Amino acid sequence: MIDTSFLDQLNRFNLIIKKKVTSSFTGAQRSTMYGSGTVLKDLRKYVSGDDIRLIDWNIFARTDKLHVKRFEEEKNLSVHVVVDFSKSMNFGTQVSKFHYASMLGIGFAYLAMRNNERFVFSTFSDRLSYFKPKRGMGHLAAMIDYLNNLKTVGQSNFEEMMMKFRKTISSKSLIVIISDFLFDFEQIKHGLYRLANNDVKVIQVLDRTERELDIIGDVKLHDSESDVVLRTYVSSRLRKRYLDELNAHSAKIQKTCDEIGAKFYLATTDKAVFDVFYDLLARN
Repeated sequence: MIDTSFLDQLNRFNLIIKKKVTSSFTGAQRSTMYGSGTVLKDLRKYVSGDDIRLIDWNIFARTDKLHVKRFEEEKNLSVHVVVDFSKSMNFGTQVSKFHYASMLGIGFAYLAMRNNERFVFSTFSDRLSYFKPKRGMGHLAAMIDYLNNLKTVGQSNFEEMMMKFRKTISSKSLIVIISDFLFDFEQIKHGLYRLANNDVKVIQVLDRTERELDIIGDVKLHDSESDVVLRTYVSSRLRKRYLDELNAHSAKIQKTCDEIGAKFYLATTDKAVFDVFYDLLARN
């Protein structure tokens, strides 16, 4: 369960995060276009046809010349945090992958909140749930309550979920997707390509046992999503084959991310969440 102690940690480390991380993780995109924003850029001489509401009357009083204000138009990207809650995410020897992914997700949402940016928290499995973009601690608290009461369930079709998720995005966004990504690679590839016009960060979360398979001998393997139980013998050769295929799978995800300009990071649940923040965002 994500409790107040985790939020206290986020708050205590906020200055460190802001100094080392936030500059790399921000949805704010300030345009050099001039528009109706709130940040005053400069002044220029009035010409016929200019909006008289933009005239700086203080300057006129001092110089007897008309000048109009020019504002810097500010455009903000919404920050989307997307967390997998399919049944495979329930696995974990120390902490479940879902709990770990949730803490990462809340951490990134917190960074967005500290920048006063809108953030959208979504979860996916065999269904997609999302919340409209808002700002503030109240919205973050609602997300924590939702995650604490959410049970991992189902088997995700990643491409289908990303198709549905894409429809919730109205403009270019910053998207953080957190999952074990133990899906068919073609689903992952096609799903990520649907988000290619956004700033995408992909975090694969695995348990250390999954990452290393430090097991030899007779074992029962339980597929948490299909409930199929397989009794087998894990030999050194089988272990090597498994690790080769897992590493190749992650490498293909990395390659797809490179192709669409996304950032990929592989995290294991025995690593401190804050270390993942620093490692991931220092790469940008």
